[in-house]
Amino acid sequence: MKKVIFLFVILFSAITVFGQGYKPVKIDSLVTISMPAGYTQKDTLGQRIYTANTDLGYIVTMVEPNAKNNQPLKKANDLNDVFKKYISGIQKQSGNGSAQNVRDTTVGTLKAKAFTLITDDGSGNIQNRAFLLIYTKDATYTFQYDYPDMRKDMIKPEAKAYFSSIKLSPELQRNDQYTDIHSTASGIKTLSIVEIGGGAMALLLIVWLVFFRNRGNELA
Repeated sequence: MKKVIFLFVILFSAITVFGQGYKPVKIDSLVTISMPAGYTQKDTLGQRIYTANTDLGYIVTMVEPNAKNNQPLKKANDLNDVFKKYISGIQKQSGNGSAQNVRDTTVGTLKAKAFTLITDDGSGNIQNRAFLLIYTKDATYTFQYDYPDMRKDMIKPEAKAYFSSIKLSPELQRNDQYTDIHSTASGIKTLSIVEIGGGAMALLLIVWLVFFRNRGNELA
């Protein structure tokens, strides 16, 4: 009973801190996310990276403009192919990382992809990185919540609050992702954003690799 009460206190505290210590951050003219007040921002060749420690994990928000001559996707399957390439690139750059629970979700009117990247350094140090990806013709958005595996039963309220705080401008619509908005991707199960636990250029993957390998060592 004491363990149950202790766990409840931790989860309640996480929710309270999120509500009191986080503030909306406009990462570009179309997307807003809530970040801890002490977040840091880095700008690299047009790519913006927002990072912050939380009570139980580590938050990363990235936005990268796509190439100016980027051609619009035509169908939902084309968007799904972009996500597949992105996830494959993330796995390769992470070394031994494995993408688990890959699934479709929605944020506002946009389609998104969610998955968890699990890495193991071979000594029992397992790290989890929950991703949410949004691709549009003009930009690719990456939302990430990192946490040690030993905290996986504790982080759900904090992670859910972070991902659920994503706000999109009404200007962003499905046709900003692909032109045939009546098409559907085959064999895909769609989940709601509240169930969350490629467009990116090579630069995004390189920054990701350097940034999070260092961060993984800190969390160990």
